[in-house]
Amino acid sequence: MIRFYFHPTPNPAKVALFLEETGVAYEVVPVDTSKGEQHTPAFRAINPNGKLPAIVDTQGPGGREAKVFDSSAILLYLGEKTGRFMGAPADRPELLSWLFFVATGMGPFSGQAVHFQHAAPENIPYAVNRYRREVERHYRVLDERLSGRDYIVGNEYSIVDMSAWGWLDRAPRVLPGSADPVAAFPNLKRWFQTVDARPAVARARAVGTDHAFKKEMDEETRRALFPSNYPAITK
Repeated sequence: MIRFYFHPTPNPAKVALFLEETGVAYEVVPVDTSKGEQHTPAFRAINPNGKLPAIVDTQGPGGREAKVFDSSAILLYLGEKTGRFMGAPADRPELLSWLFFVATGMGPFSGQAVHFQHAAPENIPYAVNRYRREVERHYRVLDERLSGRDYIVGNEYSIVDMSAWGWLDRAPRVLPGSADPVAAFPNLKRWFQTVDARPAVARARAVGTDHAFKKEMDEETRRALFPSNYPAITK
């Protein structure tokens, strides 16, 4: 059984998609980051970094409980555990490269674009321009990669496609101001529509919808989500 620590944001969505694609038995454990539940000692024992997603595999290597955090690590772990969506052996170098292209490039820059356009207390044009342009650059790299290809790596749908889907699904929030933020990237748009039409995507989107996550952006939420903006609490 996989205990899946979840909040409805792009990185947990990737793991939800993998779990729904494979049918692996899992239990959703909601972690409301707007209430600061990611900072509790119980959750920090699973992910010391205090971020979502995380999993606990009750039947890990050797039958022992295994804790895994970070969406890319989880996708690799579950892909290797199940033998699913990992591409052909010859694709392994490219699979790793593109998985971490999303993890260290498209994901963080998309997150910062969201932050400075939607959450920052003041408008900083330099920051907004910087992160939007980097997101567009990453989209362009993927668009070129997908020219004449159905999927990002090899000839099959893989964990790389799931990882990229998690952030492309939020493109309207990452690049607000356009009715179609990926219109300038036709190969990327075609690929996203293909992945988005998979039946498991609808099931992944439904994960956690039975839980009332906090939506208000009040002082409690800001302190929970952006603790480094505040003086450290010492005892």
